[in-house]
Amino acid sequence: MAEDAQLHPSGDPLLAAKFAVPAVPPAFVARQRLLDRLTEGARGPLTVITGPAGAGKTTLAASWREADLAPGPVVWLTVESDDNAPGVFWAYVLGAFRYHRVPLPDGVGSPSSADNVDHSLIVRLAGALAQLPEPVVLVLDGLEHAGGHGIAAELDFVLAHAGPSLRLVLIGRVDPALPLPRYRAEARVCEIRGSELAFTQRETAQLLRCHGLTPSRESVGVLTERTQGWAAGLRLCALAMQRTEDAEHFAQSFAASQNAVSDYLTAEVLAAQPAATQDLLVRTSILSHVHPGLADALTGRDDGARILGGLVRDNAFVEPIGDTSWYRCHPLFAEVLRAHLRSRSPALAAPLHREAACWLGAHDRLTDAIEHAAAADDWPYAAGLLVDRLATGRLLTGPEGPRLERVFRSMPDGLPGTAPALAAAACALARGDAAAGRKHLAGARPGRDAAPEVLLTRALLGLLTGADTGTGSTAPRTPATAGGGDGRTPPTEGWDPDRGTPDPDRATPDPDREVRALMDRVDRALLARHPEIEALRRYGRGRALLAAGHGSEAREAFAAALAAAADEQTWTVRYHCLGALALSEAVDGLLREAEAHARDGLKAAEEHGIPLDRRTARCHLALAAVAADRGDLAGAGRYLAAARAHATAHDVPAAAEAAVLRSRLELAHGRATAALSALDDVPVSADGPARAGGEAAGRIAVARCSVHLARGDPAAALAALGEAPTGGPAVAVAAAAARLAAGDAEPARRLLAGLPGGDRVPPAVRVRAQLLEARSAAVEGDTARAVPLVAAAVRTARPQGLRAPFTEAGPWLRHLLARAPGLADAGAWLTGRSADTEKRSGRGTGTRSGPEDAAAGAPLLVEQLSPRERDVLRCAAQTMSTDEIAAELFLSVNTVKTHLKSVYRKLSVSRRSEAVRRARDIGLL
Repeated sequence: MAEDAQLHPSGDPLLAAKFAVPAVPPAFVARQRLLDRLTEGARGPLTVITGPAGAGKTTLAASWREADLAPGPVVWLTVESDDNAPGVFWAYVLGAFRYHRVPLPDGVGSPSSADNVDHSLIVRLAGALAQLPEPVVLVLDGLEHAGGHGIAAELDFVLAHAGPSLRLVLIGRVDPALPLPRYRAEARVCEIRGSELAFTQRETAQLLRCHGLTPSRESVGVLTERTQGWAAGLRLCALAMQRTEDAEHFAQSFAASQNAVSDYLTAEVLAAQPAATQDLLVRTSILSHVHPGLADALTGRDDGARILGGLVRDNAFVEPIGDTSWYRCHPLFAEVLRAHLRSRSPALAAPLHREAACWLGAHDRLTDAIEHAAAADDWPYAAGLLVDRLATGRLLTGPEGPRLERVFRSMPDGLPGTAPALAAAACALARGDAAAGRKHLAGARPGRDAAPEVLLTRALLGLLTGADTGTGSTAPRTPATAGGGDGRTPPTEGWDPDRGTPDPDRATPDPDREVRALMDRVDRALLARHPEIEALRRYGRGRALLAAGHGSEAREAFAAALAAAADEQTWTVRYHCLGALALSEAVDGLLREAEAHARDGLKAAEEHGIPLDRRTARCHLALAAVAADRGDLAGAGRYLAAARAHATAHDVPAAAEAAVLRSRLELAHGRATAALSALDDVPVSADGPARAGGEAAGRIAVARCSVHLARGDPAAALAALGEAPTGGPAVAVAAAAARLAAGDAEPARRLLAGLPGGDRVPPAVRVRAQLLEARSAAVEGDTARAVPLVAAAVRTARPQGLRAPFTEAGPWLRHLLARAPGLADAGAWLTGRSADTEKRSGRGTGTRSGPEDAAAGAPLLVEQLSPRERDVLRCAAQTMSTDEIAAELFLSVNTVKTHLKSVYRKLSVSRRSEAVRRARDIGLL
């Protein structure tokens, strides 16, 4: 049981039975001809055993394994109808290897979604199997249940790339969707068909003798002919013949038709049972697995354990599940029982589901209970279970989240009551649709006497969606500490560029304080069983702080949430915290931290199997921003493309950051019109851009200002900043840049002087502010003041490899670096030149040092190339001669040479090959 506990932390007893090799029945006929065929087939990569239900396929493979005829360890997985999604199927395959103690490397990972599997997981699994020291036999019993969604193609890939280490045995009623003709042509498949599985007359006689019967040759012939050697039919006949007074007559009259099994099971198995047993079997047919206590609840009696045990002893198509107290009907018998319930007592199903929900809920099998309540169409009770047991957090995070979300996705809209509204809000939030969550929350109106669990659920969802629940306390709008802090809420109103300070006089409801107060009112034992509540609270606090423009405090809150997200129930929270941290750090110029958190987030998504529909684009966006700020435009483009795979219209801040990055890349390539268009593509939440957070709108406004400044239109740049609903240091610095470009130096200086001191201004904004001050001094001819400002900006940027503010500063900075001896070290770092190159060029002895310089790829501080210069450079990259370039572009040779010299100057190189290489490094080619 220790192994089971390790495999099934949820306590679900079903998995062990799926991995266990089925027991060989007592009255078993060892058919050596088939055992030899299977042994021969297992010498090759693929063995396919197909035949009708009850043909003896599973029994053959189980007896072969019991006889120890396999070339190595046998890993068994029984595939069921619920396993038809790729993520579920491959999760069970990996679980089967663990169950049968066939070790795979830790780095293989887990599926990320019930509906999809990353191809990288399949590649890692194939590679791990190829490295096994001895062959392993993987038996997949019932593969037809997992025949869709590309699972067969993934199996084919694993089999092709695992080499001789994997011997695959597929058992099913139909051929697998593998390219069997190709395997046959290559002589790499052994096929055991229904005709071979059919019993011969000699084997039929042996089977009947194993059941204590002494049939005549004529009876053996009749049974074999009429059943066509069908193993299950013969076994059913043998069981019936044991209980009949005239076995010979039964054998002579048995008719093998399409409905023979169903008719026989109904008439000879079900009808043969005592009334109490029949009643239990029919009532428990709504269950996939039966517990004696649950059977008692459905029958109203106390004989469940005795009846179920007797059915097992009598081989009456009921079997125990491993070493647990649970039982399972044979699938054929179970279907007969469900059909009987549908036809004889259709009105009984809903009350039975409701009773099962009550029993399962009382025995801490909450997800099963909710599913049965939903099957009974009792949505108020299902939602009540979710809310009253504080399980809403489980819907948002943890391994049972997708299963619960699928249940409530079917709940009708507009159901009255607080619990259905809260369940609908949680379901919307699980899909990432905070706007829909807020709408559902508006319909959740618990009374003053509502249970604290209900109030806590509503307050927590309100914190996570950004909804105003209207019941929170008020607090001064000052920054709070992370992880709970003093409960005070930070300011969210706009930054006044002329004053540079927020308004301290307003107050607002504090949802985080409300959540913490309600947590104190909930039963401590219940709260201890739900660690995801505290992790979600801290994560929600971080989101609120981030939306209010308080990046530093938000990051502290996310770090506190990471500390609270320490078990499998909180893995989704941990992943989203890492993404939020990474993107916030990247926006503020903390590139080292952003890169580390983003990569940790991507790793966590793979290792913990975060479903694809619950992933975020933020980790990839953070890496794109890091690459862009370090000057790696090509890398930024790749990460931005990867982010699109996880982008959702509901994540407005992430969509805004993606638009900003697209705009930056377009602008870096000289496409100002496209850069502006990229900023117009941001999706808006249902309640408008302002509701999505002023920070996102502010980022868009600053990016639009940058494009207008690049086009030489400071008036349009200032107008763009007016679109920001909130302000902050970034908006103030952008306004100062626009003022300076317009020739209004004094207002620009006032804006910069009003910035907060110390670390309250992020590094990326601080560097841009220092460069603006240096530019103002340089324009006035005050080189003595400009040089130390540039040097200070370099000192701020260099630890993070933050080069973008310098490359975007304009030609004035390049000219200053060229003539100011005091900036030799800065120039060396910015241009990516080595110390020797700097010495030869007479520009100083500055060198690159530190890992951030190597990691940054040494992008250049360059002046923007003209469109014609870019055309010449593209031709040069194709190794065209000067004459060929002139002919291609319809230019004179001298004009081409002039353009090339200008390109060399702007890229700080002296040869054509260096120009091409550096242009590729910074994404110009």
